[in-house]
Amino acid sequence: MTSAFASPRLAPTALMLGNLVTGCSVLAPAGMIPELAAGLGVEIPTVGLLITFGAVVLCIGSPLTAWLTSRFDRRSLLTVTLLVLAFGNLASAFAPDYATLLALRLVMLAVGALYTPQAAGTAALISPVEKRGSTIAYVFLGWSLAAAVGLPLITFIGSHSGWRTSYLAVGAVGALSFLLLTWRLPSGLKGAPVELKTWTELGRNRMVVLLLLITTLQMSGQFVIFTFMGPLLKRLTGADANQIGLVFAVYGACGFLGVVVATRIVDGWGAYRTSLLFTCLMLAGVVAWTMSAGVYPLMAVAVAIWGLGFASTNSMQQVRLVTAAPPLASASVSLNTSVLYIGQAIGSAVGGSLFARDLLGVTGYVATAFVVLALLVILATRPRERIAVPA
Repeated sequence: MTSAFASPRLAPTALMLGNLVTGCSVLAPAGMIPELAAGLGVEIPTVGLLITFGAVVLCIGSPLTAWLTSRFDRRSLLTVTLLVLAFGNLASAFAPDYATLLALRLVMLAVGALYTPQAAGTAALISPVEKRGSTIAYVFLGWSLAAAVGLPLITFIGSHSGWRTSYLAVGAVGALSFLLLTWRLPSGLKGAPVELKTWTELGRNRMVVLLLLITTLQMSGQFVIFTFMGPLLKRLTGADANQIGLVFAVYGACGFLGVVVATRIVDGWGAYRTSLLFTCLMLAGVVAWTMSAGVYPLMAVAVAIWGLGFASTNSMQQVRLVTAAPPLASASVSLNTSVLYIGQAIGSAVGGSLFARDLLGVTGYVATAFVVLALLVILATRPRERIAVPA
């Protein structure tokens, strides 16, 4: 997949900020579960369904929209998607009840499913081959910023000014991101068309299938805990809203740091070794969270270690999929986004079930099991060394 377009100044940054808006739109309910439950008059596990049902829509919508819109101009596609996300968040601020908020979220995310895979594909189009890995990782940095900056701010605003104000803030940032992307991304960018046979080719590619399984397991493990991290901290340690917000900030800040490091080393280390490193950090953090349950300072440190790995592993998955089958990148990245949300749905559903049964300590062990399985599959994808044959 090549392009005649030189990467214009700020275009990767505009794509990255769009991922920030997408990430905030997806993660927002996790940052204000108690406020949403109180404000809408529903139980905490019911609020968690905003994440679960949203993830189901995203996982279906990502490959479907990649197929239906593969021939569209990327600039038009991405800017319209951001506009829908902006309006969806603004409308959510005025939702009168839970059912309306859920409906708005599902419609908004059905369109929002387009953004992350198409942004990754667009990054590949506007970057030279030797910089493709670092550019895609940089664009995915927006998700790290969503966790590092967006989610703590959503939590802070929600606990002090109400959840409606949080949605207004996300909508405003979405509008600004729409304007920047409209200004800086060139028109005329199109990737390879996604056809029905594309999915067949991907299904026959062993490496692609294993990489998609890795994403599913990694996200399932993390969202067993992450969806209910705030309520878990409150129940296990007695943490207040500010302490919970601080943990989200630590998680996101370390995620941001991890992606920065991954972006710097991936071109030299290779995506496999980089992915292995940060998955090990993720596993260490989840294990530490499980072992230190009930002790706030230790759990915060565990989240910091976990945070170093969470976004970096996601960005490395994007890089590995693009390099595994470059002509099929738009489809494979959209499938990766899809299974990422499948993982979120599985994890949040499992976590919600355990939370509802008051099995708070078990969540960490279940999360650990998922991440261990992901690590084992990563080891199975180790690139084979090429043996030089004498002439």
